Amino acid sequence: MASLRTRRDRSLNVWPGYVDALATLLLAVVFLLTIFVVGQFFLSQEITGRDTVLNRLTRQIADLTDLLALERSNKRAQEESAASLRSTLTATEADRDRLQVLAEGAQGSGSRVEERDKQIAVERANTNRALSQVDLLNEQIAAMRRQLAALEDALSASENRDKESQARIADLGSRLNVALAQRVQELARYRSDFFGRLRQILGNRPDIRIVGDRFVLQSEVLFPVGSASLKAEAGPELDRIATAIIDLARQIPADIPWVLRIDGHTDARPIASSQFPSNWALSAARAIAVVQYMAGKGIPPQRLLAAAFGEFQPLEAGTTEEAYGRNRRIELKLTER
Repeated sequence: MASLRTRRDRSLNVWPGYVDALATLLLAVVFLLTIFVVGQFFLSQEITGRDTVLNRLTRQIADLTDLLALERSNKRAQEESAASLRSTLTATEADRDRLQVLAEGAQGSGSRVEERDKQIAVERANTNRALSQVDLLNEQIAAMRRQLAALEDALSASENRDKESQARIADLGSRLNVALAQRVQELARYRSDFFGRLRQILGNRPDIRIVGDRFVLQSEVLFPVGSASLKAEAGPELDRIATAIIDLARQIPADIPWVLRIDGHTDARPIASSQFPSNWALSAARAIAVVQYMAGKGIPPQRLLAAAFGEFQPLEAGTTEEAYGRNRRIELKLTER
């Protein structure tokens, strides 16, 4: 019987290595996805800003184009008016010459010639004003063309800055990926050390198990049924765990944002008391009790995290007492903040 138990223990001890490797791979994939999302976010912000500038410039160009078209239309109208005035002036001068010839042979026609000369002078003044307006319109059109050229230069400069920004974002993303991958590898190494030390400290106890990347302690080891007050006999177990964590914390570099997450879990049977109105409240109170005990043993409070899952993360879906007992648990996980 002892030989059978020994072989069973050896076969169970093979899985933590595979679990560590799979957890490390999963964390690396999650971090890579996070970096990709962050890069996409900054890239979308940059592209949104560029689109805003382009839309504003496009509206300005459209307004200037409309104004230019209007000015061209006015110029054409003025030129047509000037041409009409020139033709009128030519006809008037011809009439004047004809009248002057007639005036030489006719007496009493001097007043009519003077009146016609006055009309010619008025027409010339109108023609000069029209020509001045045409010159002013030409100057305005030239100014608008200069503005369009300046806008085109600004748009080109904006596109160049956008390309440079995209290049900088890509470079920052690659460097951030490298830095995060290094942090993931370092944290994974210290997590392996953490698991190894806790295995040595806790041994092969049936009430303390390894599930994935977490150490699982049955609630009955630490708490009475339906209570969040630690048992007296829970102290030595938690002391050994706290000592291992403190020793490991001295080795982890300060720039790695690690935390020890304490997860509280209950079984699916509801609880409704004045102290604990729900399983969430009970699991939260138990996780906080373990966190406070660990902080009292010297673990920095900023490295501790209490989480409550209630009955919503069971290890087994059955309704037997054995399944309920496995689901009532406290989990310890060394992870990133």
